[in-house]
Amino acid sequence: MSSENAIISQTKLFVGGLNRKLRGKDLRDEFSKFGEVAFARVKLEQETNKSKGFGFVEFVNPADAAKAQKAMNGQEIMGRAVKVEFANENPDKIKPLAE
Repeated sequence: MSSENAIISQTKLFVGGLNRKLRGKDLRDEFSKFGEVAFARVKLEQETNKSKGFGFVEFVNPADAAKAQKAMNGQEIMGRAVKVEFANENPDKIKPLAE
């Protein structure tokens, strides 16, 4: 997918550079201080079930996501400085609303 077709989410954040021991609950705990978190997920290797070192946090409110992105980008979580940016959504995977 080319980046020109990417849609930038207003509520979903990519969080990279995570400590490999960090889990989804830890991610939720770190980001919930900025607002209601719809979900927090650390991506895992299918074969080993070990962390890939990145994850996603989705907020209910776009303003909370913006606050979290600004405050957490470059901050340390479990001893690692993390990169936090708004996630790209794949337009082919976005489901249309039911009519």
